[in-house]
Amino acid sequence: MEAFLVSTGVVALAEIGDKTQLLALVLAAKFRKPIPIILGILVATVVNHAVAGAAGAWISALVGPTAMRWILGLSFIAMAAWTLVPDQYDDDDKQDAAPRFGVFVTTLIAFFLLEMGDKTQIATVMLAAKFDELAAVVVGTTLGMLIANVPVVFAGKLAADRIPFKAIRIVAAAIFAAIGAWVLVAGVPG
Repeated sequence: MEAFLVSTGVVALAEIGDKTQLLALVLAAKFRKPIPIILGILVATVVNHAVAGAAGAWISALVGPTAMRWILGLSFIAMAAWTLVPDQYDDDDKQDAAPRFGVFVTTLIAFFLLEMGDKTQIATVMLAAKFDELAAVVVGTTLGMLIANVPVVFAGKLAADRIPFKAIRIVAAAIFAAIGAWVLVAGVPG
């Protein structure tokens, strides 16, 4: 249960103001079809985070506990610093043309590709390496993505204008730093 709850909370906070959340905002404003957008986000996240989680589990099986402790601890601290840097969105990416493959497939492809190498994908790798519960991590990180993105899809631009992104980035960075310090001091469970 700890793996699920930590994964959900970390990713939900890290996702606030992230480029994939901005993508959700743009897709919602452009297509105004929340259900296919949410389903696209869900499927893309499950696939992306399952692959990332499997990579994290694989890495943890290859590396000894002492090396894993340092790798994870320092990675979480680096993630804390990265979280403080706001993502940028290029308005030139916003187009008014109808999607070629429909709203669901457009969302699925865009989210999957944009999530590659993203903070939340890397967090999923690290969480899966830390916790010995791959399914709980993937379900938790996916839920975290949905917690952050579904309200944006429904509320659109109005919600984005009222969210204190800087404060949330600071809280997320503090959580990543605390997890990193915890791993360095307590080690990796299991």
